[in-house]
Amino acid sequence: MSMNQSAYHPSIRRLVETAVMLAIANVLSELSFQGPWPLGGSITIASTLPLVLITWRWGTKWGLFSAFVHGLLQMVLGFSNVQYAQNAFQVIVIVVLDYLIAFSVIGLSGFFRHAFQKQLTAIIAGIVLSFSLRYLCHFLSGYMVWEALWPNELGWTSALWSLAYNGSYILPETIITCAIAALSHTALEPLWQRQY
Repeated sequence: MSMNQSAYHPSIRRLVETAVMLAIANVLSELSFQGPWPLGGSITIASTLPLVLITWRWGTKWGLFSAFVHGLLQMVLGFSNVQYAQNAFQVIVIVVLDYLIAFSVIGLSGFFRHAFQKQLTAIIAGIVLSFSLRYLCHFLSGYMVWEALWPNELGWTSALWSLAYNGSYILPETIITCAIAALSHTALEPLWQRQY
């Protein structure tokens, strides 16, 4: 196989595109608004939209894998959060729910690919679905670990506190991601085409 042919091999192209999208996602995750949240959570400029794009271009299996890798990278970058854990159970919950599964579910954003006639509608529905699953992960982690580490001053139940706390950054993040996907869709439409 010549050098020219190998440069266009689908698996090489997929790896290169994924590496670029993961790099963009990690840079965007650093450009965030931290807000008043003492226990983490931030609002970014659609930092996971590149993961959604990977899923749409290369399929759910590759999207899940890519989003899992992004979760590993986020865990390494935010490892100080894991250090707050007081026992092995809390470490496992934080690692699994706040990083590995919470980001991996973004790979499900192509779930509605065939459910709607308009591609943009399917993209938005997929973002809402995957972010809802991410929210569920953070809610469970907040309920099981974080509220126990730092009981809320409002006297709310653990479940209500975790719903409100995690919703305060996941909901805006979802809205921003959907808005940027919608606003950029026409200009970037060729990038949303299936490659597998």
